[in-house]
Amino acid sequence: MRAALAAWLVLSLLGGTGAEDTCGDPPAAPSHSVPAPQLSPEERLSPHMPESLRCDACHAIAFQIEEQLRKAEGKVGKKALKESDYIEVLERSCSQDWESYGVLEQDGEKRLSGPGLPRQQPLSVLVSGGPWPGRLSKLCHGYVGEQGEARIYDTHRRGPAALQQLLCHGDKGPCAGRKERPRPPKALQNEL
Repeated sequence: MRAALAAWLVLSLLGGTGAEDTCGDPPAAPSHSVPAPQLSPEERLSPHMPESLRCDACHAIAFQIEEQLRKAEGKVGKKALKESDYIEVLERSCSQDWESYGVLEQDGEKRLSGPGLPRQQPLSVLVSGGPWPGRLSKLCHGYVGEQGEARIYDTHRRGPAALQQLLCHGDKGPCAGRKERPRPPKALQNEL
């Protein structure tokens, strides 16, 4: 009798009685599947930022430069930085790790995502790391070299919109001639 009871107990523990499936357990939440963005060979392997993502990248770079310069000015009481200080801050801005940025796919379009960029849909897969940090750093150094540290700092002093305009929306900027991406339409409340 003890052997039978022990066997029943072991089998119950291993196989379960099935009662938990019918008594008290909440129904399983519906699962959603969100695929990772399918990256082209250029997007996966090129050392350069793909053309389709350069506008987003520029906005991310302008945001990071603004943040770093603002923090540095905050340490000196919002006074203008010395040339050696803002040059160091710009170098640090471009040489950061950029790991918080990546690519996701939204409505069939690949977008760069991270701090300073518009929020994306809640259900999306972000592909970060890989070539993205190096590409952002390279672009950042390119913008600083092209525009010059003094010009970037002077533009920063006029406000965040001015720096974005200089780097991203000027005649040769990566966002020149582009319309801002449309906001998704809001669902109507009483839509039937």
